[in-house]
Amino acid sequence: MSLLRPQHRINDELIASGIEDASKRTLMRIILIATGITLSGFAVLQFLSGNHLFALFELCASVLLVLGGWRIVYTRHLTPWVYLYVLPTACFLVYIIVMPQASATAFVWIYMIPLLSYLLLGRARGFLVAVPFMVVSTLLYFQQHRYDLDAEGLIDVGNAILCGLLTIAFVHIYETLRAQAYRQLERLAQTDALTGVDSRGCFQQALERSIQEAERSNLAVVLVILDVDHFKQVNDQWGHVAGDMALKHLCSSILKRLRATDSMGRLGGEEFGLLLRNTDLKGAKPLVEDLRKQLASSPLLYGKQQIQLSATFGVAEWPSDGRSVDELYRCADRRLYYGKQQGRNQLVTADEAGVKADLVGGASA
Repeated sequence: MSLLRPQHRINDELIASGIEDASKRTLMRIILIATGITLSGFAVLQFLSGNHLFALFELCASVLLVLGGWRIVYTRHLTPWVYLYVLPTACFLVYIIVMPQASATAFVWIYMIPLLSYLLLGRARGFLVAVPFMVVSTLLYFQQHRYDLDAEGLIDVGNAILCGLLTIAFVHIYETLRAQAYRQLERLAQTDALTGVDSRGCFQQALERSIQEAERSNLAVVLVILDVDHFKQVNDQWGHVAGDMALKHLCSSILKRLRATDSMGRLGGEEFGLLLRNTDLKGAKPLVEDLRKQLASSPLLYGKQQIQLSATFGVAEWPSDGRSVDELYRCADRRLYYGKQQGRNQLVTADEAGVKADLVGGASA
């Protein structure tokens, strides 16, 4: 069973969505520029064929496509621009089938519609765009080019229809598998494989976003860094399997007590971070102290043995203890280190100068 809380899953989805959006912007840039260059080549051929007006139209469209490709990565909302490219392109590909003196081989460009739709819009939207255009273009093509229903004619009709159906089927299956694999890779990249909590990079991104939101809303944010006490002894005495189980046990115990808006991440080894949003040090202190006590009083059952665990916690509040991510990390880490010096199994919420009044807990067993 996954240890991810709802807020963690939401964070992963947002991050994955942002990464996939950046990939689509790059893909969209390549497609726009490639289309513009291709269309400019056809404009030259149209001009040589005497279709001057159509050549001018294609040349202007190619210039707009290249300019759009250059700027597409900077647009705020990508989806409307994707539709603005896919729908007119699909309409143009349908038009070249029925335009006067259209080449009988122009139909092959219709097979680009499902490829572009699925690549840029995803499985569901791509299907809704591709299928109607493929059906309409097929009907228009057969209306434009009559075929005898003999063996040779049926072979030609069957080739065209079967190729279209297989193209849609293949891109539909491919996009489904690609999306599943992409989500799996993103989940693995954004979560710690052992414990299921956020990875260090994901946790740091969440902290950066929380600070930005706090600056706009003028609300406090609390960063907690905790380190498992004597974790090397657990590995040495019980083995690394027990050590892995101890880290899972710690995460499971803490996640049960956190709010849906809070986050937990593994910073490295036996060190973890807690992000407590929309709360100040006064509100966070009782919660963190409860976490410390619960961990110290809930040993890990390893076979028939009990492994006693505890952790030391360093706490820093935005903005009083620092306004940047680095400042908060340094402050919380400094207080964590001081708690280690004082005997471990401690909660430290102030620097050494004022720590006696704010040191909670006692030496670990």
